[in-house]
Amino acid sequence: MHPPLSPSDLAALIDEADAAACRLRRKLGLPAADLDDLRQDLLVDLICRLPGFDKRRGSTGAFANIVLRNQCSRIAIRHHRRRRAQGGGMLSLDAPLSGGDVPLGCLLTEADGLAAWHGQDRCAATEVETRHDLARALADLPEEARGLCAALGACAVAELVGRDGLSRSALYRRLARLRLDLAMRGLGGRWDGLRAA
Repeated sequence: MHPPLSPSDLAALIDEADAAACRLRRKLGLPAADLDDLRQDLLVDLICRLPGFDKRRGSTGAFANIVLRNQCSRIAIRHHRRRRAQGGGMLSLDAPLSGGDVPLGCLLTEADGLAAWHGQDRCAATEVETRHDLARALADLPEEARGLCAALGACAVAELVGRDGLSRSALYRRLARLRLDLAMRGLGGRWDGLRAA
């Protein structure tokens, strides 16, 4: 076990981490609210690396400076990779657009939101209607078909084969009949919603 740090060494580590976090925040163009998170990430990494510190090779401040510089480089690389993957910098919904007073958040509709960017272009009202239609259709099905729907929601088709002495071909015939029953009840194009319900 390494001897505990003196209060002056601890103060030097905190000061170095604070200065490194300020530099990194400015360099990356992050908001001021991210300063505490950066400082904490840098301090945690520095504390984890303290067992490798050798007083004969230099001062605590010099060791901290090298460790913090390397960690800042790793954080900056991760940040730039994430920014490139997102297609550029992040926009604040509260920031006004150039040439106007209206913030970006007031101009976006639900169809323009984050879910739409990820391919989930359905609004909440449509989702509720779909679930209601599905519940109504499932209630109208015969007991055997409802049991099959419940089994499909709990396990894969491959697990159902042989479970109740049912062959694969018989199971697929029952699935085809279930699709027809759901299509007759108006859910023909929404078969994929069956497993999500």
